[in-house]
Amino acid sequence: MKVFCLNNISKVALNTLSDKDKIVDDVNNANCILVRSAKMHDYELPKDVLAVARAGAGVNNIPLDKYALKGVVVFNTPGANANAVKELVLCGLLLSCRDIIGGVKYIEENNNETDIAAQAEKAKSKYAGIEIKGKTIAVIGLGVIGVLVANACISLGMKVVGYDPYLSIQNAMSLSKEVKYVEKIEDAVKDADFVTIHVPLNNATKFMFNKNLFNNFKENTVLLNFSRDSIVDDKDLLEAIEEGKVIKYVTDFANPDVVKLPHTICLPHLGASTAEAEDNCALMAIDELNEYLEKGNIKNSVNYPTCIVGEKTAQLRICINHKNVTGMIAKFSTVISNDGGNIAALVNKSKDEYAYSVIDVDGLVNIEDIKAIDGVLRVRVI
Repeated sequence: MKVFCLNNISKVALNTLSDKDKIVDDVNNANCILVRSAKMHDYELPKDVLAVARAGAGVNNIPLDKYALKGVVVFNTPGANANAVKELVLCGLLLSCRDIIGGVKYIEENNNETDIAAQAEKAKSKYAGIEIKGKTIAVIGLGVIGVLVANACISLGMKVVGYDPYLSIQNAMSLSKEVKYVEKIEDAVKDADFVTIHVPLNNATKFMFNKNLFNNFKENTVLLNFSRDSIVDDKDLLEAIEEGKVIKYVTDFANPDVVKLPHTICLPHLGASTAEAEDNCALMAIDELNEYLEKGNIKNSVNYPTCIVGEKTAQLRICINHKNVTGMIAKFSTVISNDGGNIAALVNKSKDEYAYSVIDVDGLVNIEDIKAIDGVLRVRVI
């Protein structure tokens, strides 16, 4: 690997690179990029870059389709920062029902008073709150983070309702049996004292928390958003706050509208901001890049399909990024056969408009013949 870092990347992770790998200072000398939050939509990507790995889960800062068309695989690191986010969600949960922030501000504003202890005793009733034990929380989205949050809330004595129409078998097996699973989001939120969001931002989830859904909330619901800001419609949220449907909004995403909302606690995107999370994300990203460049394996890509092919079984391993159209495998086979090669193993996977094929071949193959096939985006040989 020749790695270019667009952001500061964990030294712990970079120190795991092998002697044959290196960090380059010029992106034009790189074959892969590590990134955290840098915006890449207008970034000029050199033609030799094969992959981009985001040390984190969200990939809004990366043009996925644009890179897919260039045959550049984009990876993310789902779950690597899950514990850090879970812990901050629990912190937000407690901040929402105990006026800890107000109490701290009171002490700071009166720290010159000689009888501050006595005054604090008199003032503390202003900052009284409620306990979370026995309350109901709806966890919307049961991915890695959602499952951790749901299980933690069970351990804290809460009643938990879970909703996720795409719940995986793996996550379902990790979910506490005490979590009540429902098939409609309206059923999840209708009796909840707290609602916490753990879904990715995409076309289906953008503004999914809107007036129609808020109408299903009971009075004085606390809403926590540690996923992405655009999942919540800020205008409809303001109306829900004014109507008393939402008594407190806790979010990790500041924008010009949110920071002015009443009854809101807004944090500066601290979800994954722990040393452990940064190390874990970077370590996973480097492992993904290494597997792809060394073996052709794709795991945790957001613009290409998962494809685990194992060890090479022949002289050549030909890795082909291509469009997901009919007849591609037949064309690859014909070219390889005509060139005198013999296919020892072939794996093909597809995801939406794009596909990826790994072909182990004995004998010589003219790679330019494969590149010339219509629909082929990139070809490399391992």
